[in-house]
Amino acid sequence: MKKVLHLDENHEVLWNGLTAHGYHNEADYSSSHESLLEKIADYEGLVIRSRIPLDRILLENAKQLQFIGRVGAGLENIDVEAAKKQGISVVSAPEGNRNAVAEHAIGMLLSLLNHLRRADQEVRKGIWKRAENRGIELSNLTVGIIGYGHMGKQFAKRLSGFDCEVLCYDILDGIDNEHARQVPLDVFKREVDVVSLHTPQTPETIHLVNRSFIAEMHKPFWLINTARGSAVDTAALLEGLKGGKIKGAGLDVLEHENKAFTGLFERNQPAALKELLNRNDVLLSPHIAGWTHDSNYLLAKTVLDKIAEL
Repeated sequence: MKKVLHLDENHEVLWNGLTAHGYHNEADYSSSHESLLEKIADYEGLVIRSRIPLDRILLENAKQLQFIGRVGAGLENIDVEAAKKQGISVVSAPEGNRNAVAEHAIGMLLSLLNHLRRADQEVRKGIWKRAENRGIELSNLTVGIIGYGHMGKQFAKRLSGFDCEVLCYDILDGIDNEHARQVPLDVFKREVDVVSLHTPQTPETIHLVNRSFIAEMHKPFWLINTARGSAVDTAALLEGLKGGKIKGAGLDVLEHENKAFTGLFERNQPAALKELLNRNDVLLSPHIAGWTHDSNYLLAKTVLDKIAEL
């Protein structure tokens, strides 16, 4: 019987489904990279989220491994090229949490436009400022989406009900649809009022939003990041907020998360991050945009279905 090792806990539909397909499941939610090296050769399948990076050394020791199931969207934690060379199939599930990410991004954007964080804190303190907390209607803005894949398309679809103009930019040509118009980057930077990031982590997307990007934006803008924290240079973001070039930021992800997405670095936090965490024009959540109760099931079920088709 083929054995599958689960390195992270997921919805039971995946475990039970693999059992039904004839696999023997084993769980190890605590082993280190080093200890995994000693036993990975015993398994035909691996199921992961983000806890342990599957690097070349680890994969070279996985002599029997046939598949890796990544219960999530991004693959930056897996050496995909090394897996490919060894004939290991890698499946992920961007379809499983695209709705969750889109709705979270919408929620963050509406909260920023209507000053909900600040207004809530003020009212709780007995402060009643109506004019100062007057909002801005999304229907009169142009929203720009960078990365028009599963996540970006679902975000644009949700925006269609707000009657706003939606533009998208992507490295691939001809991917726009009825919900967004694809434009070159210079047009994007000239026209948009809101920038929402929906990119994977690649060498090209690290610090995509940096000082030069912010300076080249023609209008002050709101920033939403539900993709990867590495896409935004924290120091540049803070400067943009202070200088008024960025009107507000909704961040589900932060540059200084640890690589397993399990928390912020507790030591040696950069000064820019500490200051960012205390600003009223920044809305934060702990990397949960794609991690709803619904997507917990859908992510696991999507990976199960793809493994069953191998």
